Amino acid sequence: MTTIDFFTNAAEPLKLAARIIAKAYRQNGSVRVLTPDAATTSALDRLLWLEPAQAFLPHCRMDSPIANETPIWIDEALTHAGPASVLVNLHPEPPPFFSRFERLVEVIGADDAQLAAGRARYRFYRERGYELKQHDWSQRD
Repeated sequence: MTTIDFFTNAAEPLKLAARIIAKAYRQNGSVRVLTPDAATTSALDRLLWLEPAQAFLPHCRMDSPIANETPIWIDEALTHAGPASVLVNLHPEPPPFFSRFERLVEVIGADDAQLAAGRARYRFYRERGYELKQHDWSQRD
């Protein structure tokens, strides 16, 4: 069964996502990131060229010609084909394909809209019997 971690109250959700992506890539080798829209996909793409400063994270969008050879996929598409161990969700809804992954990481910002959407996702997973872990990031950013 998919293990699910919630990282809540992130002042800078994309920076936290970049840290999580780097760690997941080092530990698991393959990562899929679901964003809410094309603008967030582009912003995260740019950020991953800069973070972490001492390393390169090989990433692309799912429709890239090199996607099959790239271990980190970033996209807003609500579909997923291919392997990946970790799913990082920045989308306000539960990903329809989350149960295909060993691990799901939910990154929740500190604003009211993101917190409300995060609570709804938490209830969604809990009602389906998933074990959930929460990590409050309010004191760490």
